[in-house]
Amino acid sequence: MSDRLPLFPEPCTKEELNQLGASALSFVGDSVQTLFVRTALALECPNKISALHRQAAAVINATSQSEAAKKIIPLLSEEEDAVFRRCRNSKTNTHAKNATLIDYKIASGLEGLIGYLYMLGRHERLAELLRLAYNNADKGNC
Repeated sequence: MSDRLPLFPEPCTKEELNQLGASALSFVGDSVQTLFVRTALALECPNKISALHRQAAAVINATSQSEAAKKIIPLLSEEEDAVFRRCRNSKTNTHAKNATLIDYKIASGLEGLIGYLYMLGRHERLAELLRLAYNNADKGNC
């Protein structure tokens, strides 16, 4: 995957982010993750929109996100692990249609961590973790 991430213009402080709800961090993280994956796929297959959509859907779903998270969990710092666990363990009233509750919660933890790092302005670390989580995820049939 490439390192093409939008930059957050005014990073938040840790204190500000710790006051945000886990669902808000996951909400932002889902968007950042989706943009990361879609950008990488678009660079691989720029003229095949239907293939792009299929490949993105195969990567951006709770089951795939859970698998991606499992690749990076051992590499997280204490701070990152705490954010991941906070978002994973947050109470939710929804669940994924085609995933287990465990996969959904792990995916929420990953999205929350992505949102946290993005809003904190830690773009290099975010790009590193996304590359490790999604290595070869963008390789498909164009």
